[in-house]
Amino acid sequence: MNEKAVVLLSGGLDSATCLAIARNRGFDCYCLSFDYGQRHSAELQAADRVVKALGAVEHRVINFGLAQFGGSALTDTSIAVPVDGVQAGIPVTYVPARNTIMLSLALAWAEVLGSRDIFVGVNAVDYSGYPDCRPEYITAFETMANLATKAGVEGQKLHIHAPLIDLSKAEIIRTGHALGVDYGLTVSCYQADELGRACAVCDSCRLRAEGFAAAGIPDPTPYRT
Repeated sequence: MNEKAVVLLSGGLDSATCLAIARNRGFDCYCLSFDYGQRHSAELQAADRVVKALGAVEHRVINFGLAQFGGSALTDTSIAVPVDGVQAGIPVTYVPARNTIMLSLALAWAEVLGSRDIFVGVNAVDYSGYPDCRPEYITAFETMANLATKAGVEGQKLHIHAPLIDLSKAEIIRTGHALGVDYGLTVSCYQADELGRACAVCDSCRLRAEGFAAAGIPDPTPYRT
């Protein structure tokens, strides 16, 4: 039997690539997506498409209401999504504690499944300044996970895999393309419409488009304009 892995799956480009990598490494994948009060549900629909295309043993969607706190352009519609290009510093699209909550829930499921491996598609190269996408954050979370769980205390060391963390967006796209990822199924836009069409001007759209151009691979993204 293959080893089990929990894969965080947003429905975006990076997480789809991460799932393809986990499967290519021989893991049986258990995908976990989140309805956390984000601006649109298009990415969750995309996550469902990606799972059906790439395959997984199981796919669950967990609801937790970060929108009740707000504090981010992705969870509070009164805060505008930036459209003037990637700027220095931590942008308003940063969602407080989101990755920590998601990884914690993935950790809980992994322990129940008897899995010692969690995959997350965070990236510290072509990213928008998020503090919870840095290598030192992933290292610290793995340390905490092994201190805080029955599995870790009993010697079943848990690993947080972040295979994209040091890759450029172009390298991520080339990797996924080689593994058969259909990026036309994914949604990266911070303010996609109900059909999943992208705005073309938010940070995520800009990084995605630049990545396809640098990779020399046609961009399959459907745009509103």
